[in-house]
Amino acid sequence: MLEVADIFRARGPVWRRTVSLSLGQLKVMSAIEQCRTAALGGHVLRCSGCARTEIAYNSCRNRHCPRCQGSAARRWLEARQADLLPVEYYHVVFTLPAPIGAIAWYNKAVIYGLLFDIAADTLRTIAADPRHLGAQIGATLVLHTWGSALTHHPHVHGIVPGGGLSPDGERWIACRPGFFLPVRVLSRLFRRRFLEALEQAHRCGRLQFFGEYAGLAEPAVFARWLAPLRTCEWVVYAKRPFAGPEAVLAYLSRYTHRVAISSQRLLAFDERGVTFRWKDYREKGRTRYKSMTLEAGEFMRRFLLHVLPVGFHRLRHYGLLANPVRRANLAKVRELLHVTAQANASPEDPVIETRPAFVCRHCGAPMIVIDILARTAPIRAPPTLGGET
Repeated sequence: MLEVADIFRARGPVWRRTVSLSLGQLKVMSAIEQCRTAALGGHVLRCSGCARTEIAYNSCRNRHCPRCQGSAARRWLEARQADLLPVEYYHVVFTLPAPIGAIAWYNKAVIYGLLFDIAADTLRTIAADPRHLGAQIGATLVLHTWGSALTHHPHVHGIVPGGGLSPDGERWIACRPGFFLPVRVLSRLFRRRFLEALEQAHRCGRLQFFGEYAGLAEPAVFARWLAPLRTCEWVVYAKRPFAGPEAVLAYLSRYTHRVAISSQRLLAFDERGVTFRWKDYREKGRTRYKSMTLEAGEFMRRFLLHVLPVGFHRLRHYGLLANPVRRANLAKVRELLHVTAQANASPEDPVIETRPAFVCRHCGAPMIVIDILARTAPIRAPPTLGGET
């Protein structure tokens, strides 16, 4: 199967000498290029059943690597299963207008952070209003910065239980079946609060502007630039509730650890460039599924647009689901819903076998590590000048 790593290895060394990349982008390229190769070391394995031997090279574990996110998602989901409640769950999306997305490229930590916090604050404020739900809610938000064609399109996906705790914490208040919160009200409040926060960030000197946007550093110019954004529509929408907890987990497995493009969407890599599948949301039915071919350098540029700042968390929990209070809040909600949490295993319970880390692809028996291969290179930014190996 064609992979992003194949494109980076084939065209990356020459392309890097022709463009200016950040240290973070260079490190991501290096990690993806070295992932599951001898450079990162590995293990020599022997099958306990058929005695076959093979080498398994180590993964880079970079959060932008398409190869590594599948196993990371599975581990995260296993830890989250115990957090699900027997209620409807809703999927909400908050999207930034294109002009703000354009300046977000140079201000990722600030604007992405505002996108998270303002979206969560909007949900909690409207839900707490007695005219709507009148309850304290929780939400899990996931940041995506890409469109289907790898363009820069910052938005957050939210997974929200359909209800919340009463203000005194003594009752569970459920949403009306099939309806969470009015999206028009959410959109208006999200727009107002985000623009207020963006103005504050500008006054505090937290925003940077370059190129065609350099003039926005002036307060008067920035104010004029913001004016049309106060009246245009900001896209906020809520989908129908999920069909049970299993559907929530299936959704989370697709979204929580997704990267800009998966290897499954890659179709070809040749002298014309990189061809991949994409979805045109402006069209309906089968015609929305199309293929696109980009020159290899443009493909790599678009992929690297979505490298996040170091230490920036792309998955966050708010309200009742915030990390410090989640366990206590979930226990309280289950008590109010008369749901018994799964008890800890007793000595009489059957022992659940742990799946072996390595399984033989030929006979399915566990594979045993018989030797360790040392790594030959650290994951670091590749050199930008001179020869590259």
